[in-house]
Amino acid sequence: MKTLVTLASAAALLLLTTGSAHHRPPTAETPCRGQIHTNPGFERGTTGWTAGPRMVVLGDAARPAHTGRAYATFAGLDVTRYEQLGTEVTVPANCNLTVRFWVRTLTTETRRGDFLNVGLAVTGEPPKTRFSLAYDSGPQWREYSMSSGTATTERTAWANFVATEMAGNGVTAFDVDDVTFTLS
Repeated sequence: MKTLVTLASAAALLLLTTGSAHHRPPTAETPCRGQIHTNPGFERGTTGWTAGPRMVVLGDAARPAHTGRAYATFAGLDVTRYEQLGTEVTVPANCNLTVRFWVRTLTTETRRGDFLNVGLAVTGEPPKTRFSLAYDSGPQWREYSMSSGTATTERTAWANFVATEMAGNGVTAFDVDDVTFTLS
């Protein structure tokens, strides 16, 4: 009985010295913040990306990158071909992913036949082509963006850039740079 009284006295003393019996865990930083891809500007080549065999990463002073030194290009060859560049990232539960990217189009094409289709596929949703860019997109860098929306579970998101070129219609090169993957 003496042990029980001593234990109760120790607990009461602990409550008096700490001010309360409740302990709040430290606040953790939200996982829904910041840029999450390791190589958004292709400064390390295609590291972190899945690239087709003819994907090229350039650092060309005559055709400068949007920022940095490098960018990925779907180089125009005036042959019928298909080329892909893609990557995947993990989107934590209750987070939205925004993918922003810059594209420049250099071409000798005179009618629509060469395209750069850009899509974002997210676990649990049907894949969607968000942008279909053609030769007339322009030689200046232009920014585009797409978002995943939020979900209560962790998801995987795949961003894909797919270029198709038709032979005999002129040469089209699609340059891609600064593909950021930002959580919010």
